[in-house]
Amino acid sequence: MSKPPIATRADFLWFTEMPTRWMDNDIYGHVNNVQYYSFIDTAVALFLLENGVLDLATSTEVGLVVETQCRYFAPITFPDRITCGVRCGRLGTSSIRYEIGLFRNDEDQASAEAHFVHVYVARAEQTRTVPLPAKLREAAMRKLLPSAP
Repeated sequence: MSKPPIATRADFLWFTEMPTRWMDNDIYGHVNNVQYYSFIDTAVALFLLENGVLDLATSTEVGLVVETQCRYFAPITFPDRITCGVRCGRLGTSSIRYEIGLFRNDEDQASAEAHFVHVYVARAEQTRTVPLPAKLREAAMRKLLPSAP
């Protein structure tokens, strides 16, 4: 079975940039794998906040993470700049799968690729699934899914 090709910036539709930090490096001189999950989580949260989907104090529906995965291809180190490219891999009734590429500095090929699945629940109970918020569905369709030909 062949592995899928490593993603490039052209494979993503929405981007956010963030710096690495001195404390992100591990004893081997590169960003520790656990920090990648922080970058991924931050990128998704920024997308939600920027698009008015999530209000940290008052949202009645929230996305809970039910699955993540990250594949690593090339090291990132401090003081590199990371660009996170985000796209939608699946838009369901109550869930969304974000696919994220992490790009080092101005490189075109991803240093890592990840996916991150949110299932939406009622904030009060956090056990009952609810439909994706309309603002999220609209933002995902407009900014994370390729337009139809």
